[in-house]
Amino acid sequence: MKHIHSVKNPQIKEWKKLLTKKERDKTGTFLIEGYHLVEEALKQENVITELIVNEAAELPPHWNYGSIPVTTVTEEVIKTLSDTETPQGVIAVCRQEQVSLDVSSAKTFLLIDAVQDPGNVGTMIRTADAAGIDGVIVGKGSVDVYNPKVLRSAQGSHFHLPIITGDLNNWIETLQQKGIPVYGTSLENGQNYREVTPTHEFALIVGNEGSGVAKELLQQTTSNLYIPIHGKSESLNVAVATGILLYYFK
Repeated sequence: MKHIHSVKNPQIKEWKKLLTKKERDKTGTFLIEGYHLVEEALKQENVITELIVNEAAELPPHWNYGSIPVTTVTEEVIKTLSDTETPQGVIAVCRQEQVSLDVSSAKTFLLIDAVQDPGNVGTMIRTADAAGIDGVIVGKGSVDVYNPKVLRSAQGSHFHLPIITGDLNNWIETLQQKGIPVYGTSLENGQNYREVTPTHEFALIVGNEGSGVAKELLQQTTSNLYIPIHGKSESLNVAVATGILLYYFK
């Protein structure tokens, strides 16, 4: 176990870079923080490459971190690496797993088109996990799935189901070729989601907070759906709408 006390330490500077997407993409790694997220990551083999712990904090005795290197640091260092105002004192460096999504075995999918709010994306990933969805596909224009706020909102679901980035146009075509209906979401020219009979196989596309799902994607779907608004609100939050629709179809 090694100890680092200075925020100017070269290793700390390298880890701090992981708060940026550019460095996460370059290294294929990302940071998670907090006891819950780290514990969820520890349940997976070969995900965590390093544990960084406040010298004043204690690791839970039931954690089995085996040969994972542990570095103790000062509270000042923890604050430098943390993306939260009140860090819990435990951070982990994780590998970005190279996951795949096999259409021959997976039956239910969530496709995310250009959703930019990290809280929304994290909540949708967490909801897909809770609903038992087989995989999440994130299209261009969406926030990085390893953004710290996305990770916190997802509450460990990154380690529970496949999350991949890809071209949604290609995925729509692939899914429909396999006979899986693809439902878009749109307040215009759509049908009430309750008019559609749920099936065991489906894909749902949800879109940008302001502009919704791209028109070019909506033109390729099996059907486009809307959730009726009974009050005076113009629309539902995209994460809330995602939860309603995923549980309806699932």
